[in-house]
Amino acid sequence: MPEITLERGDITTAEVDAVVNAANSGLLGGGGVDGAIHRAGGPAILAACRELRRTTLPDGLPTGRAVATTAGDLAAQWVIHTVGPVYVTSEDRSGLLASAYRESLRVADEVGARTVAFPAVSAGVYGWPLDDAARIAVTTVRDTPSSVREARFVLFSDEVYHAFARAAESSG
Repeated sequence: MPEITLERGDITTAEVDAVVNAANSGLLGGGGVDGAIHRAGGPAILAACRELRRTTLPDGLPTGRAVATTAGDLAAQWVIHTVGPVYVTSEDRSGLLASAYRESLRVADEVGARTVAFPAVSAGVYGWPLDDAARIAVTTVRDTPSSVREARFVLFSDEVYHAFARAAESSG
């Protein structure tokens, strides 16, 4: 199981084997982490995503799943795109959020990544309450068997960093 580390910073500059992208199901870029990764990684990431849509994922990437592409101009070798669920009060989608992290680790194992940088999936525009998103992320990554040695949560704001620090502390 991976060692969990926390870092306040910009995931696009993380020096790791793989960066996890909080993507939308269309895989063709967007806002937040997704847009930042596509901008920083350059056109190779978008080209790889377009090829996935043309071939194996014509309907897009389902929520809770993950897929790897080149990382283009990023320091990482791969981008692992995962789709987190949109938060709604009328339905418990926490299993889908946990699946996004588990699937990202599975894909990391497939490509041989030993260090992986994660964002706070679903905790931005998808509206997941921060403390709950952090708890699900930390406990899922901590409890998922993987060959990944380090799972680094790279968190963009102090507020998000502190929520993940609380989750890491309370989950042991």
